[in-house]
Amino acid sequence: MPRNALRVTAAAALAAALVSTSACSDDGSKDKKTGGGSASGATSLKWGDCDPPTAAEGGGQAPGKDWQCATLDVPLDYAKPEGETIPLALIRAKARDQDKRIGSLVFNFGGPGGSGITTLPGAAKEYDGLRQRYDLVSFDPRGVGRSAPVRCENDKQLDAYYASDSSPTTPEQEKVFVDNIKKYQQACSTKSGTLLPHVGTENAARDLDRIRQALGDEKLNYFGISYGTELGGVYAHLFPKNVGRAVFDAVVDPTKTSEEGSLGQAKGFQLALDNWAQDCVDRGDACRLQGSSVKEIEDNIVKLQKRLAAKPIPGIGDRELTESAATNGIAQALYSTELWPLLEQGLDEAEGGQGQLLMALSDALNGRDQQGRYSNIGAANTAINCADSKERYSLAQTKAKLGEFRAASPVFGDFLGWALMSCTGWPVPGAWDTPDVSAPGAAPIVVIGNTGDPATPYEGARKMVERLGPGVGVELTYKGQGHGAYNSGDPCVQKAVDTYLLDGKVPATGTVCTRSESATPTPQQQPVEPEGT
Repeated sequence: MPRNALRVTAAAALAAALVSTSACSDDGSKDKKTGGGSASGATSLKWGDCDPPTAAEGGGQAPGKDWQCATLDVPLDYAKPEGETIPLALIRAKARDQDKRIGSLVFNFGGPGGSGITTLPGAAKEYDGLRQRYDLVSFDPRGVGRSAPVRCENDKQLDAYYASDSSPTTPEQEKVFVDNIKKYQQACSTKSGTLLPHVGTENAARDLDRIRQALGDEKLNYFGISYGTELGGVYAHLFPKNVGRAVFDAVVDPTKTSEEGSLGQAKGFQLALDNWAQDCVDRGDACRLQGSSVKEIEDNIVKLQKRLAAKPIPGIGDRELTESAATNGIAQALYSTELWPLLEQGLDEAEGGQGQLLMALSDALNGRDQQGRYSNIGAANTAINCADSKERYSLAQTKAKLGEFRAASPVFGDFLGWALMSCTGWPVPGAWDTPDVSAPGAAPIVVIGNTGDPATPYEGARKMVERLGPGVGVELTYKGQGHGAYNSGDPCVQKAVDTYLLDGKVPATGTVCTRSESATPTPQQQPVEPEGT
């Protein structure tokens, strides 16, 4: 698992970047009770053709002619709104029906650390129906991609960092593990020290309101996925009167500390692995893995992890598949049921001594391309998480908690437990134990929980609804698999969301959609408990 694994998502990367523009004049940080500034008087963005995405954004080709890019200058420090600025990179595809255009729909796809500039063009087909009446807009948040990216270790150093043991079992291994974290953090401080205090989620939420103003929208229409739900919740708290039509999908639990969230992920990934293994069992001889039960299949995975810890196998090029890389690859494949066949194939090949496929999956999670270049998703993820969370764990405290993590997941527990030390020694103190997302007076926000989600467990959706406050959060449950619900293609989920975003009709609280369901969503009065718990 990634060393700072609390909210890492498998952000897709397929295309574009930006041109330029000027800053917005309003400081975007007015009293949260009044909801901030209006769109009037905002400086217009200068849109132009998109350049190919940078290595920090994940590389790739420039998007097609439908896409336009721009930049927006925002304060580095909102306590000094007239001081130094940083650029935010934006991308959009204009609404097809300009006569019936509602406004802009701004996406954040998660991470933290994912580039919206590269993700939106690659994912746009999933949201094509919404483009009829919305400009589809996304951005690289501060510290990400082209928006003043956080920089830490170089590509060669990152190869070594991700290959190293992230679940030590001896005092010698523990020392190497701690030293690696210190070296990584020192690199971040040396290359990005002036930026690190300012990349937290509250500042990103203030940036969102600057983006709203620059787009000329009176309200922020927003689609947040994974970490994007936390960002959206903080925005709603700071600017409740500026919330338009908003959807939170794959919801981060705002009531959990970093430790609690990481433990929840251990349980979530284990549940997803159980579901994947059960699918393998149900297919009988068609499944290429050894084992006639979920337990036997997962026991074999644990045995493979132990063998790789003792002796890595050939990976890609001159790199070897280590235990850490294999575990990363397994986690990556659980984000989507479309990747389940690759997990089965990768494990089968690893049992035969070939680690290329699991390593390719691990590379995807870590943001490494085939040329050996890393995006800055890992650096940004660490910087944003550590700027947000106050929690800092000593070696002794971390080791004391490993038993609980191992009990939650024999496959992922050790890695997520040791990841508690990711922010230990970080040069910037954290802002909160948990974020405040209370948003009295905000417009309704549709909050979607997926019962089979590995990265953002289902329970977080109901907690988000509760914390947003009465009359704000509207819960929708998807009984499915993978990370997120709307991008599953489920017609029930998509109809409920599209009807709200396009027509303003709020779905009934308690609506439940089941995988492969095609009927109109129907409300349920009783609370829906997650499957498998």
